[in-house]
Amino acid sequence: MILNHLWGLYAHPKEEWHTIDQRHESFRYSLAHILIIALIPSICAYYSSVHIGWSIGVGDTMKLTPDSALMLSVAMYFALIAGVFALAFLAHWMAHTFGSEPTYTQTLELAAYTSTPLFMVGFAAFYPELWFVMVVGLIGLAYSVYLLYIGVPILMHIPEERGFIYASSVVTCGLVLLVCVLAGTAILWSSGFGPAFTH
Repeated sequence: MILNHLWGLYAHPKEEWHTIDQRHESFRYSLAHILIIALIPSICAYYSSVHIGWSIGVGDTMKLTPDSALMLSVAMYFALIAGVFALAFLAHWMAHTFGSEPTYTQTLELAAYTSTPLFMVGFAAFYPELWFVMVVGLIGLAYSVYLLYIGVPILMHIPEERGFIYASSVVTCGLVLLVCVLAGTAILWSSGFGPAFTH
């Protein structure tokens, strides 16, 4: 079950990676995990931007129109899914350099489970203060990176020293993907697809 792995990755991550490695799931299972987990930040962001309002510091809270928030949430949902698949592809492509021969489904498992804490940060949107979301986001990012570093040697079957370099390469690719998404967002916003605020 998805929730079994979810709890295990927080309660005992190293043991859970061994469990995942012993019982590799199907591509469909990994896809289901990604599709469900990616709903969390999308739905939470929609609710908070329409019904609660975001506070950037001083001044009134900002709310989006339901249509605008829905468009941005759907775009976020598909961007998150695409990001996980792209990261899995890059991890699969780089694995051969480090002496590992994983299937694409194995690297998709790695990408899906390591991105899970980052997606869970979406719950922070229920208290949409910028400083709070940033702090929780940094904690989620740090835990995702931690899961990656301990998961790579186990799931990819490579020594820890080589696994560290491989995981660092995957983190670098993840940061590049993030920059690409942010750049794409800025281009879309400047092309007239930006958010519409309520008055």
